Amino acid sequence: MAMGTRESEQSSLWIATSELPKSPGHPFYARLNALLDAHDFDRFVEDLCGGFYAPVMGRPSLPPGRYFRLLLVGYFEGIDSERGIAWRATDSLAVRSFLRLALDEAPPDHSTISRTRRLIDLETHRAVFTWVQQRLVDAGLLKGKTVAIDATTLEANAAMRSIVRRDSGESYQEFLTGLAKASGIDTPTREALARLDRKRKKKTSNKDWTHPWDPDAKVTKMKDGRTHLAHKAEHAVDLETGAIVAVTMQGADEGDTTTIVETTIAAAEQVEDAQVDVEEPQKLEEMVGDKGYHSNQTMVDLEAVGIRSYISEPDRGRRDWSEEPEAQAPVYGNRRRIRGRRGRRLMRQRGERIERTFAHLYDTGGMRRTHLRGHTNILKRVLIHAGGFNLGLVMRQLIGLGTPRGLQGRLATVIATLWVLLGVARRRFAAIPTSHRLFAAIRGRLTSQTTFVVNSSATATYATGC
Repeated sequence: MAMGTRESEQSSLWIATSELPKSPGHPFYARLNALLDAHDFDRFVEDLCGGFYAPVMGRPSLPPGRYFRLLLVGYFEGIDSERGIAWRATDSLAVRSFLRLALDEAPPDHSTISRTRRLIDLETHRAVFTWVQQRLVDAGLLKGKTVAIDATTLEANAAMRSIVRRDSGESYQEFLTGLAKASGIDTPTREALARLDRKRKKKTSNKDWTHPWDPDAKVTKMKDGRTHLAHKAEHAVDLETGAIVAVTMQGADEGDTTTIVETTIAAAEQVEDAQVDVEEPQKLEEMVGDKGYHSNQTMVDLEAVGIRSYISEPDRGRRDWSEEPEAQAPVYGNRRRIRGRRGRRLMRQRGERIERTFAHLYDTGGMRRTHLRGHTNILKRVLIHAGGFNLGLVMRQLIGLGTPRGLQGRLATVIATLWVLLGVARRRFAAIPTSHRLFAAIRGRLTSQTTFVVNSSATATYATGC
């Protein structure tokens, strides 16, 4: 082989399309496209989004099917921003193949993705999420009888130093300067303001402070101990299959006993909508949660709508039911259920299933820190991320993999396993006496056909998984 040398930087003026680089396509994305095409996904979203586009003329737009695929790429590739999604679509030939981009077609700019997101309303994104749930029902991966609920915080695209007073509109720096002048410091320095802020009892309440460009972001303490502006994402997950049933976006300062109402209603509606084509649909019957969701009113409300509760009860000591006698029976019933064998099993499953959805959507999925503002905008992306998670469950049933990254290291594992098997076979063959090796060779020749069939089956399985 001759060594290649660097040639002129001058590119050709004309190039044949047959000479352009082509991608064989990513096996996961190719199989996912086949799944979407089998259920006519593009036609479904085009009919759904027809009212958001001009009927006759207008600037070239981003097709709805391609827009939702771009958001799915953001989930599967762990890309947090729309600018990063646009860059990935430009950089990867495999992603271009998944998006069905022609050779002479440029990927959409991030501003086009952002404009399309603002153009298509929240209910349409929720309808796409419901469409994915219907595919789960077809595959037997969504039951909807027992649902667990939990919440996590998402870091907002807003800085604490930008908050302003609700009453006067002054910034935090101006507020500290006013306090310093009131205490006798006419021209306070930055060090003096910092010293005053450290000594002052912190009262950064959401009742007094807000962010001027993202009012939905609330001051809260994150899990790592930092105080930050954040949002609260609440999930309802099917405990039998691990599928996401519902996602809601709440204020980070709202308690769990307040937000459970909206999430439970959303979960019941999603279970009903997902089984619209089922002759005997399964309704939501059981709700599982941690002790943050336990209250007398929550127990009463769940019993009123016919939902059995399995919610951990905090230690409140001896209870006095004279003021709320109607809550005694629901609270005691919930206590009896969580102490049973099934209740303890559901609690273990809740921690496993719920935390898995948080890890996939927000940690590896790239949405732990949002780059959008407003609950509506954030929920649009989170719903499609949740749809991608549910599609991963269907893909895992079809090819044994739920994400494109599941293929990483697969070939190395197969090769290492083959080398181990060859080493064991070599050692066993070397241990056979010479007088018996001819018989061993004949026996190996007779069984080679069976061995070949097994190996080819394993190879076919691996090729399908890829």
